[in-house]
Amino acid sequence: MFLAKTEEEIELLRLNNELVSKTLAEVAKLIQPGVTTLELDKRAEEFIRDNGAIPGFLGYNGYPKTLCTSVNSAVVHGIPSSFVLRDGDIVSIDCGTFMHGYYGDSAYTFAVGEISPEVQRLLKVTQECLELGVSKAINGARVGDVSSDIQSHAETNGYSVVRELVGHGIGKKMHEKPEIPNYGAKGRGPKLVSGMVICIEPMINMGTKSIFQENDGWTIKTTDGKPSAHYELAIAIRKGKAERLSTFKYIEEVLNKD
Repeated sequence: MFLAKTEEEIELLRLNNELVSKTLAEVAKLIQPGVTTLELDKRAEEFIRDNGAIPGFLGYNGYPKTLCTSVNSAVVHGIPSSFVLRDGDIVSIDCGTFMHGYYGDSAYTFAVGEISPEVQRLLKVTQECLELGVSKAINGARVGDVSSDIQSHAETNGYSVVRELVGHGIGKKMHEKPEIPNYGAKGRGPKLVSGMVICIEPMINMGTKSIFQENDGWTIKTTDGKPSAHYELAIAIRKGKAERLSTFKYIEEVLNKD
């Protein structure tokens, strides 16, 4: 049995996830061809610290930066560097915070300049996978109900689902039980109960589901070099409908302001 959070704990998780959401929006303002992923990382760290939190990823299991910036065929855990983003790239940006003893965690895949219709479709379908997963994450459901809908939507659209990396519970630790895979069978897995807080994060590949780890010990890439998309939201399980603790609304305000 996985412990539900108290309402006080959920409020602290909300504060963190709200800050993560606003940090991703700050980063969104800078994303364009010619920008380095390290510049994005510096802005994120500055913004998080200015708002009274510390970066949740920095130093986590030895990770060296504030953001994970995963470009094109990188699925997750790309390390910010002097790499320059180019027109047509996509970059998954995963961000975490730590404040008042709790964590926040969210991710969004951004287009850099103009991307191809094929890649645009991958992003759209991956975000739809996330929405389907969130819609199934309610009191009394099973983890497999969430996982199954994500997998089905991705595969119906001709994409593959990464198996080795999964969503997770979140609280005083960044990664808590239960694991939330993006594949599985309805009616299977742990039961979701009101007050549990989880992160749902589909990682969907255009080609093969198989992945490998780069020599840097962190970056995970697709073995066929085709693009991968990744979106993540933290939610509290409730009756009837999940409560979103992180949000893409701030990002969308930035992206749609033109």
